[in-house]
Amino acid sequence: MTTTTSSRTRSRLRFAGHYLEMVVAMLVGMVALGPLWSAALPGLDAYPDAAAMVMATDMSIGMAVWMRLRRHDWSHIGEMCAWMCAPFVVLLVPYWMGLIDGGVLMTAGHVLMFPAMLVPMLRHQH
Repeated sequence: MTTTTSSRTRSRLRFAGHYLEMVVAMLVGMVALGPLWSAALPGLDAYPDAAAMVMATDMSIGMAVWMRLRRHDWSHIGEMCAWMCAPFVVLLVPYWMGLIDGGVLMTAGHVLMFPAMLVPMLRHQH
C-alpha cells in the first residue's frame, strides 16, 4: 500500500512539475518575443484581437521550443499549441460581436489557456 501511494505521489509531482515547466516556457516565450512584435508592429496594442493571437503565438513558441528540447513528438507539440490557442480563438467571436472588450478577451483567454493545456497533457500522460 505504501509503495503504491508513494509511487502515485511521485507521479503526480512529476506531472505538476512538467506543467509548471510548460508555464515557465510560455512566460519566457511571451517575454522574449513580445518586444520584437512591439518593435515590428508599434500599433499592435490598438487591436486586441491581433495582440491576443500574437501573445498566444509567442507563448506557444516558447512552450514548443521547450517541448522539443524535451524530445516530445511534433504531433504532441502541435496539439498542445492548438489547445493553448483555442480559448483565444473561441473568444474572438464574442469580441468581434461587441459582447466583450479587449481586456476581457485577453484576461479570459489567459485564464482559460491553463486548463486547456491540461487536456493534451492528461491525454498523453504516461
